[in-house]
Amino acid sequence: MSTEGQTSKVQKNGHTESDDRLGSVAGGEFSRKSDRSGGARVAVRKTYKLYIGGSFPRSESGRSYPVSSASGEFLANAAWASRKDVRDAVRAARAAFPGWSGATAYNRGQILYRIAEMLEGRRSQFVDEVRTTEGVKRGTAEQIVDTTIDRWVWYAGWSDKVAQVHGTANPVAGPYFNLTTPEPTGVVGVVAPSQSSLLGLVSVVAPVIVTGNTAVVLASEERPLPAITLAEVLATSDLPAGVVNLLTGRVAETVPWLASHLDVNALDLAGVAVAELAVEAEVAAAENLKRVLRPSLEVDWTADPGPSRLLAFLEAKTVWHPKGT
Repeated sequence: MSTEGQTSKVQKNGHTESDDRLGSVAGGEFSRKSDRSGGARVAVRKTYKLYIGGSFPRSESGRSYPVSSASGEFLANAAWASRKDVRDAVRAARAAFPGWSGATAYNRGQILYRIAEMLEGRRSQFVDEVRTTEGVKRGTAEQIVDTTIDRWVWYAGWSDKVAQVHGTANPVAGPYFNLTTPEPTGVVGVVAPSQSSLLGLVSVVAPVIVTGNTAVVLASEERPLPAITLAEVLATSDLPAGVVNLLTGRVAETVPWLASHLDVNALDLAGVAVAELAVEAEVAAAENLKRVLRPSLEVDWTADPGPSRLLAFLEAKTVWHPKGT
């Protein structure tokens, strides 16, 4: 049989049988698109990485897991963080803490405001991701993204005001000044809400870092894509490397290592939906007296958040100073 005959035998509707086999082997992870000439091509799906210390490394485990839309359509692969990845993220957060906590409140506020500007610039991308991952209509997704940007700006504005709210000059007997001022706790482990993939995420991360803490964040297990896109925004902003470190993967596997790490000073368990896992995390956190913000499944992330999360991870430092001779 001639080469021409063989070619006509395997061709089907503009593509070959080998193309069909490739699509089936990929398990639906590749979608077929038509190019301008009418032929078919295989779309290359992205495998997202972690965000640690300002870089995007692959998971040390080499594992990944598929991420699907609300309707069940394959979207991408996300890295599956391991215990080693948690340790690397905590190390990066600890290294970034002295510089970030030592920055002026005004400087931190300006950096957060710059992030809000970049969120605004990528608004359409976030709208598409929220609509796809959370299964909401475009109008609702736009509202969620707009509220997210406004919330980031709101927290940025608190940077140089929280000391006035949480600090005080204490009345004492004697020729002394007695002043109480808030200081950041340190490295905070944050489990992002599972259902509110963007607004909930920002509502728990922004108050942690605006007060001078650094964060190791575990993104929503089922809906990590908006969090990964947020990490891309942070990486290209003025935020110092290591202030926010973002992991993706299984909550049940990662939370115990984060809770038991002795260089983590506090935990926000907002995204822990299993009561037994939350209790396990609290018990592990007690070893080095971590501050723990317990999960609440009834949180309305669209409501006015108030200053409670700003104050949750602050320590009160009191100083005595003589008034004079």
